[in-house]
Amino acid sequence: METSIKKIEGKLDKELSAFFKTSNINSGNKQITYEKFLEDKMLIISAIRAGIPYALFDLIQHYTPFSEYDWANFLDISTKSLQRYKASSEHHFKPIHSEKIIEMAEVTKVGLVVFGDMEKLKLWLNTPSYALGNLKPIELLKDSYGKEMVIGELHRIDYGIFV
Repeated sequence: METSIKKIEGKLDKELSAFFKTSNINSGNKQITYEKFLEDKMLIISAIRAGIPYALFDLIQHYTPFSEYDWANFLDISTKSLQRYKASSEHHFKPIHSEKIIEMAEVTKVGLVVFGDMEKLKLWLNTPSYALGNLKPIELLKDSYGKEMVIGELHRIDYGIFV
């Protein structure tokens, strides 16, 4: 995997630890890494309810293959609103936005496991897929059901099952 991705994952680990310490979420006194966080549904639920802080979102945004425009579309807010969140760095996203942020982090993590490279994942996300009704996978990510379809297709690709 690319070193820049590893570097961002290290920063994500630190930011997640700081988030869990300051938000009083019981993480069972274990070291929270980004990878472990994405595997623990109860921690995810707690983080969604507490609201993802902008600093954590910013790292996730840099970790994913999505543009600022994509993020504004996924979160159903304007790019100006995203910039206002950035200006007020102590701001936490609402639970509905926090959930979408984590969903896009999950898609990215699975996509990197399957493709092993951010550029290949980005290409796949922006290429119409017969298995997904000839839509680009990125077009399905705004909805939870679409995200599940995209992750399902990534798993099928990983297992060598092509429709």
